[in-house]
Amino acid sequence: MAKKAMQYRELRRRQSVQVRNRCYRCGRPRGYIRRFGLCRICFRELALQGKIPGVTKSSW
Repeated sequence: MAKKAMQYRELRRRQSVQVRNRCYRCGRPRGYIRRFGLCRICFRELALQGKIPGVTKSSW
């Protein structure tokens, strides 16, 4: 319920300065990766599961 209320509040904000990028999966505002629209935590989970095409864990 809290997540829905937060999303509704985001829709009401009209000025572009007030808009905050959020993870589409969990709604987290921090650690947002624009290219994927995910926060760092969700990105890591999905990348390790192989659900994001073209992303591999680097090792050297």
